[in-house]
Amino acid sequence: MPFRIYLAGFDVFRPDALAHGRALQVLCAEVGIEGLYPLDHQAPADLAGPDLARWIYCANVRLIQSADGVMANLNPFRGAEPDSGTAFEVGYAIALGKPVWAYTGQGGSVVEQVSVGQASDAHGTRYVDDQGYTVEDFGMNLNLMLACSATVVVGDARACLRRIAQDVGSAG
Repeated sequence: MPFRIYLAGFDVFRPDALAHGRALQVLCAEVGIEGLYPLDHQAPADLAGPDLARWIYCANVRLIQSADGVMANLNPFRGAEPDSGTAFEVGYAIALGKPVWAYTGQGGSVVEQVSVGQASDAHGTRYVDDQGYTVEDFGMNLNLMLACSATVVVGDARACLRRIAQDVGSAG
């Protein structure tokens, strides 16, 4: 049985979300991995609003539970940070003890990505964003909770899948 990964990411919001999911699954198959895409299963037509949201949540949680690992698109979405739903899926997989691989095109540190200046106070000098909040300075390209919990690949889905195949010994 091939290694199965849940394909987490804001890709489900793309106008071509179904076609994109199929393309990701083809890339997975090329390296001997089975890709589980959140839109693989259709919600019942009679659901809407909060009931539909709960159905989607439960379906995605079940897919993560059934997977051997997760590949997450952690590129910025609607701002400088990754999609919050994807961040939840990463955390959930980690809590289940599943390995997570993530990809992003952001190679620079968080400071390089969002810092607009520095501020000084009794605690010393720190980097700040455009609202005056401290920007973490660990030299990582993602928030430490994501960067320390996942294997992060700077690149695209194909590059991440090659890393997954290498790590799990798939045919890629």
